[in-house]
Amino acid sequence: MHIPAKVDYGMRALLELARAAEPTTGEALAQAQGLPVKFLAAILNDLRRAGLVTSQRGMEGGYRLSRPPDQIYVADVMRALDGPLAEVRGLRPEMATYEGAAEHLQDVWVATRASLRLVLERVSLEDVVKGRLPSPVARMVADPDSWEPRAR
Repeated sequence: MHIPAKVDYGMRALLELARAAEPTTGEALAQAQGLPVKFLAAILNDLRRAGLVTSQRGMEGGYRLSRPPDQIYVADVMRALDGPLAEVRGLRPEMATYEGAAEHLQDVWVATRASLRLVLERVSLEDVVKGRLPSPVARMVADPDSWEPRAR
């Protein structure tokens, strides 16, 4: 699975907001995480349009989460910034059809999406900030094999 910079940067900014007690400027978020200010501004705009953050202008302005951090999940952020969790040639896995030897490939793609959901729809911003992952996810992280890279 490829996680683009846009999603990584967006997550990092949202995690800063999850920890903040007051509205925070895009510049402050960028500085806190060492992110490019202009790129982050565009990301924050996408997150605002998706309803994950709100913005306020003025001296006491900035960004804040639109709902509590325990109600915003990694999957929400990924979908807002990068689209569906899993696609096959631009289609949702259940829409892809195959014949012959590849007849059951759709099952693999649907299972792949389900496994992504198992993690990404259960981990909230609050879980990440507090380092308290849901137990099924924590078990995956605790497995030493999860940390081992595989050959390309």
